[in-house]
Amino acid sequence: MSALESSSPEETRRLGEALGRAAQAGDVILLSGELGAGKTVFVQGMARGLDFQGPVSSKSFVLLGEYVGRLTLFHADLYRLDSPTEVEDLALEEISRDGILVVEWPERGDVVLPGERLTLRFEVNGPETRRITAEAKGARARALAEALGK
Repeated sequence: MSALESSSPEETRRLGEALGRAAQAGDVILLSGELGAGKTVFVQGMARGLDFQGPVSSKSFVLLGEYVGRLTLFHADLYRLDSPTEVEDLALEEISRDGILVVEWPERGDVVLPGERLTLRFEVNGPETRRITAEAKGARARALAEALGK
């Protein structure tokens, strides 16, 4: 899969939900895009797909959130960090080993994030429309990208 179009926040949530249903422990998903592009909306859908029942909010002021469902979703937002060293200090890979790691603003620490991962880039096309482009590194990430494209 190279790109998907979403015409509404609910459609973006449904895409996230599909990925959440396909997710397995150890999966790493990176979400890139400008503020308001739909990254957190996508994470809300992922949590729903993992059978988490509570609210999911932006992590802009809290670096890491945990949502426990079928698996634990670890939701990191690196927006406020300035260097890869600060990202490395979070030990995200170790913390999330038994769950799913989703990282917003991964460009803040790309060099220290796990190599096998699915990167989703969110582009704003209109007031509610988004283009989501996927780049998969590794076999497991390719399987996730295929599940998202279905």
